[in-house]
Order: sequence, then structure tokens, then C-alpha cells
Amino acid sequence: MSCYKKPKKHEALLWSIALPGFGQFLNRRLFKGSIFILLEFLVNVLSNFNLAIIYSFTGEIQKAIDVTNFQWLMFYPCLYMFAMWDAYRDAEGEINPYSYIPFVFGAFFITIGLIFSTKLKIMGVVLGPVILPILSLVPGLTIGFIIYHIVLTTNYRRH
Repeated sequence: MSCYKKPKKHEALLWSIALPGFGQFLNRRLFKGSIFILLEFLVNVLSNFNLAIIYSFTGEIQKAIDVTNFQWLMFYPCLYMFAMWDAYRDAEGEINPYSYIPFVFGAFFITIGLIFSTKLKIMGVVLGPVILPILSLVPGLTIGFIIYHIVLTTNYRRH
């Protein structure tokens, strides 16, 4: 007889960061995890995201821009952040009904970063379809957590 205990929220979240779907596997949501992994591979391959990552991290930003299929890569931020939130939500422990807010704002800001990744220059440099969206996550999460705390405070005062 196997004794199963749900993973902690941070464990499911970190595995989902590694690969969307892994957090669902930890939570024993095998079908949902398989769907996320399938979608991850589909979007990754059709957008040429791995090549864009390689070119970006080796400083070849124009090559990263050239190989990227933006029509497919635009799906990635929402898929990625939703898979992380879903794994976090299903893991062990209480969850606040507004815990999705930082994830949503993270996805939104990553998407905005992706949209402007071929044109926006920071200190004269175009950061491309990988670096700028990653950097865009920081203000997205920051604003998301601020709004989350405002909603919690407002809700707390009403009750």
C-alpha cells in the first residue's frame, strides 16, 4: 500500500517552472499534466522557441528574432503561467481565492514584453523574444502582488 501525500505548493510551482505539466504530475493530475506537456511541446516546436533561447543566450538577438514564429509564441506566456497557477492551486495547503492575480499579471506582462521584443530598445539594445519577456515578468508579478494585496485588504475590511 502506497501512502500518497500531495506536494507542497512551492514544490509543485517549481516543477511547473521547469516544465509545464510536471506540477500536475506531482499532484497526480496525470491527464491534465499530459495535456500541458503536449501543449508545451507543440507551442515550443511550432514557435522555434528553443532556437530563440539558444540564440538569445549566446547574444545573437537578430537570429533569435528571425527564427521565432511569433504567432505561436504568443500562446506561450498564458499556457506557462496557467500551468504554474494550476499546479500551485492543486498542491497541499490552503489557497486564497485571489491567488491567481499575480499569475495573470505575470502572463499579461510577459505577453506585452513579447509584443515589443523586436522594437523596444533598452540602452540602445533590442533584447529580443526571450530576454525582454523574461524581464517583463518582474513588473507583472510586482503589480499582480500589489493588486492582490489591495483586493485582500479591501475584502478584509468589508467583513
